[in-house]
Formats: sequence, C-alpha cells, structure tokens
Amino acid sequence: MDKRKPWADRHFVNFGRWPSLNSLLLYFIIVIALITVLSSPYPATWNSVGQSPVPYIYRNYRRLREQTISDLVEIQALSLGITPLGELQLCGKERENHVPCYNVSANLLAGFHEGDEFDRHCEVDDVDIGCLVRPPKDYKIPLQWPAGKDVIWSGNVKITKDQFLSSGSMKKRMVLLEDNQIAFHSEDGVTFDGIKDYARQIAEMIGLGSDSEFLQAGIRMVLDMECGFGSFGAHLFSLKLMTICIAAYEVFGSQVQLTLERGLPAIIGSFVSRRLPYPSLSFDMVHCAQCGIIWDKKDGAFLIEVDRLLKPGGYFVLTSPTGKAQGSSLGARNSIIFAFIEDFAQKICWSLLGEQDETFIWQKTADFNCYASRKQGTVPLCTEEDAESYNKPLLACLSGTTSKRWVPIQNTSNWLSGSQWNLEELGIHEVHPDELMEDSNAWETAVEDYWSLLTPLIFSDHPKRPGDEDPLPPFNMVRNVMDMNANFGGLNAALLEAGKTVWVMNVVPTGVRNTLPLIIGRGFAGVLHNWMQFVEQLLMWRCSSFFCRCEHFPTYPRTYDLLHAMGLLSHHLTVEKCNLSALLLEMDRILRPEGWVVLHDKVQVIEKARALVTQIRWDARVIESQSDSHQRLLICQKPFLQK
Repeated sequence: MDKRKPWADRHFVNFGRWPSLNSLLLYFIIVIALITVLSSPYPATWNSVGQSPVPYIYRNYRRLREQTISDLVEIQALSLGITPLGELQLCGKERENHVPCYNVSANLLAGFHEGDEFDRHCEVDDVDIGCLVRPPKDYKIPLQWPAGKDVIWSGNVKITKDQFLSSGSMKKRMVLLEDNQIAFHSEDGVTFDGIKDYARQIAEMIGLGSDSEFLQAGIRMVLDMECGFGSFGAHLFSLKLMTICIAAYEVFGSQVQLTLERGLPAIIGSFVSRRLPYPSLSFDMVHCAQCGIIWDKKDGAFLIEVDRLLKPGGYFVLTSPTGKAQGSSLGARNSIIFAFIEDFAQKICWSLLGEQDETFIWQKTADFNCYASRKQGTVPLCTEEDAESYNKPLLACLSGTTSKRWVPIQNTSNWLSGSQWNLEELGIHEVHPDELMEDSNAWETAVEDYWSLLTPLIFSDHPKRPGDEDPLPPFNMVRNVMDMNANFGGLNAALLEAGKTVWVMNVVPTGVRNTLPLIIGRGFAGVLHNWMQFVEQLLMWRCSSFFCRCEHFPTYPRTYDLLHAMGLLSHHLTVEKCNLSALLLEMDRILRPEGWVVLHDKVQVIEKARALVTQIRWDARVIESQSDSHQRLLICQKPFLQK
C-alpha cells in the first residue's frame, strides 16, 4: 500500500486534506497585500500605473515593477492596434536653434521682401523635421529662478561673444560677459542699462509719482516690442506687471531666445504684413525702445496695429532718436518719421503727453466721441467683423470701437485679477460666475495633485546633470510653463494661488471658444495659435486633397520647462487625418532637457500617446484617476540627450 500522500494532501499538510475557509481567506488577503505593495503611494485622486521614483533601497523591486508596467503598457497598446515604433534619431547640428516656418532664404526665393522675409511663412518652410532636436554641445540646465533672471549660460543661446559685443544696441552692450555666462546686473544689484531710472521717467511723464504706481493707474499688461534682452520686462515683473516681449525672428542673437532663457515671457512675432496674434484692446501699454520699426511705412498701418492692441486710455511709449538727431541724412530721415507720427496720432485720437530726452509718450483716447469729432479724411472705423479676425493682413481702419470691452484702463484699476474677479468684468467677457468658479475649484485640486507628482522628482530625486549638483529645496526647477489648451487660464491662476514662482504662456487654439480676452483681462500672458492646420495638397489632373500637419509654435528650441495639455490630444484626434506624432515632436522641440510634460485626456488617447512617447525617448508614467475612470494623466520627462 502506497502510504505517500496525494499532492494536495502534502501541500496542505497542516490544514487537513483541503484548506479551510479561513485559510482561503488568508491567501486572498495576502494576494491583495502584494498587489497593494506593488502600487505607488500617490495622492488620493490619482493612482500611478507607470514609473515612479523610489529610494535606492528599493531598486530591485522598482526594476521588477517597471518591467511589469512596461509589459502591461505594450499589451494595452497592441490591443488598441498601435504598432511599436523605433526611437527617432537626433537631428544634425544645423537644427539646434532652428525655428520652423522662419526660413529667410526660402522666403526670399518665394518673393517675400521688404522685411516680410523675416515673417512666419509655414507654407514655404514645409519640411517635416522627423528627428529630435538636440541641445548644443555646451548646453547647461538654466539656473534656478530668480538667479536665472540675471545670469544665463552663454552656450544655451545662439549668439556668440563677438556678435554680442559688437551689437549696436545700448541695452545689449551694457551687460557683463563672464567666461561661460551672460550677466544682466552688477554685483550690487543695480542694472547697467538704467532700467529703473527709465521706468521711473516713464511713470513721471504720465503723471505718476513713481513706477510703483503703475498698477494703481490701471497698467497691468505691457507689450514690449523688440525687447532687447528683456531687461525692461524683468524690472516690470518685479512690480507685478505682466510684460510680454515680442520680437521678429533673428538668424543670430535672438532677443526672444535670451528673454525666455531668463525666465521671462517672450514670443516670436512681427506685424510687417499681418496682425499680431492678440485680440483688440489687449494691452495697457505698448513699449518700443529703438525697436527698428519704420513707422511711416504702409500709410501708418503699423500705428493702426498699435492702436488696435491698446485699450482705451492706454499708452504708447516710443524711445528713439527721431526728434534729436541733426546734421546728417539719418537725422533728417528720423525727423521725417517723427513728424509723420505726430500728424498721424491726431488722426487716430492719440494725444502726446510729453517728451523727455529721447522718449515720447502718446495716450489713446478713452472717449469714444473723439472719433466722431475728427476731420474728414482721417482713418475710418472698422466693422466688428474686421476687428476680431486672426492672422489676417494689417488693417487700414480703427478696430475695437464697438466692442463690449471698450473700457478705459483708468476704470479697471480697482478690478481684481488672477484668481479673483468681479461681476462687471465677467459680464464684459460673457462668462458666468458659476462657470469660472467651477473651473477655479477644479484647477486648485488639479495643481495640488500635479505638483505632488512632480515634486519628488524635482526637489529630491532629480537625476544628476552633467557637471552640476542636484537642486536642493526650495529651488524650483520649473519657471516657463505653457498651457497648450488654456480655456480660462485656470492652471495659471491655480499655480499663482499656490505660490509657485512660474509664469504661464496660455495658448488658446484657434477654432475653439476664444477666451484669450478673458485670460489677458486676468493679467496673464497668452496667445492664439493653431496647433493643427489643414493644408491643401495639389494632386494630378488639377485635383487636390487636404492633409493635417502640426503648426509649429513661434519660439526657439528648449524654451519651456513644463508643457501642459488638457483635452488637446483628443480634440485633434477627432479631426480626420490628424495624428499625435507631429504634435508630440513639436512639444519635444520647445521643451528643455529634463523638462516636464503633463497630458490630461481620455484613456484611449493617453494610451496612444504613451506608445508614441517612447519613440521620442521620454520617460513616462500613466496615472489613473479614482474620480473619473474615463480620464488619465500622462506624466513625461524629457531626457538630457547629447550626441
């Protein structure tokens, strides 16, 4: 007789022939505990199903868990019909500072001239990059704010020392050049180019005691045209004014690139032939210090564009040697330009407040009746349809005069901004208070969750950078933020409310509800942009079809620390022939090494994006939502790639 026990008997020798109910319950609890251990300790709202930082002691466990998650993501991608893709190669050196749609030589060949060759022409420069734009050999991670405002690495920008020192601009020359740094202030903190005195002079010329009274006078939003290296905007930032630098594309020595490198808002833009990407009545002040614009060209269209951008009662500040130069052909030409501005200003209801040294300040009328009392032959008023068009030719008429937003800036000085507002302001923007309140509450929670996911990596477990030490609290590795689908600017408001030292470029995609006037009204930086554009493709027999391509954002590579997009991916996937690859590649171009991406979208879209980001070598984590099973977060970090 075989006395050996059956396998089941031997396995459960301590429990009898079959396990008891209590034993089965114990096994079930152990399995649940193991599953719990393999889960990440994230906030209550989000559960991670991707990579997560853990201490070194758990390295083996982490690797096992990451491999499991990687296999799970691949299975999910295959179930969605997504074919695994190979990694993209790095672009050549010529692409290190390339900005698509700004191909000067191609524009010249296409017939653009008289300055229009420096403007944006995506229809000419229609080359798909198809590779990862690498950083320059000497690139270094920018210094933490606020130190990075005053000192940048010279290897991070495309201006050489010789080009920098030979610059003819006073603002460009009066900075310090160290061995591998560009410094914008002296050791005692006094700016070299006299910006503080200059700002105080402007304040006094408009009747204020000092520049600290700008806010009380209703001046919150400033457009700085051809801003040099952003020193004027940097000073106004310290006074809690939002200053946006806008400058034309430059082959060398870009003002926009240096300004963004300092952690200040800037964008490539020019109104040589087209309007700037802002609605009418957007800014309280437009500033031009030796900006190089020839104001008497195109029958005053450039001054009309400034008028369109200015709010009623807003100020146009022009600092130029137009009225002082004498005894030369250049001086005679400048005098002609200044005489033209003086004459044209009267035709558009501007009044000259004063002149001092080389600075002149005009004020746009706050009285609508001024336009009716003008002499015949002056600039006509636009229809409402013309006033709000985007990316269109320059106007030959005055816009915004019939808008509900025609409110003098002096009447808005007591309006609240940022995360607060009043009913009158919301009524002008046709937004219901409950709608904005719901949006604000949602963003307050979302930002708390976002930051709790990013903070461990930013402040404690941030990877080593070549030749640098890891950052220590409370320094923040995020300064330049872009919200690619901004809606009301809720992310911006929540970040400021949480005390984060960031600024946000709030992008409002064309084709959706235009909330940019509200965003600017809250004192935030923003811009209109078309992320996806249908392009006509000519075929044989005079037929044509349309394909969808990513519209490149007007900025230089490596200029943003964090990109955020909620609902943007699913919006463009619903458009026929539009895909995510080109958009993600553009995001990689404008994101700095070690920068972050936060995508919030539908489950299927996030899974598709997760499969694609491996192609561009991002580290990624998928985060589940406990409150909404149809939504996911995709948290990505761009690696520091050097060939």
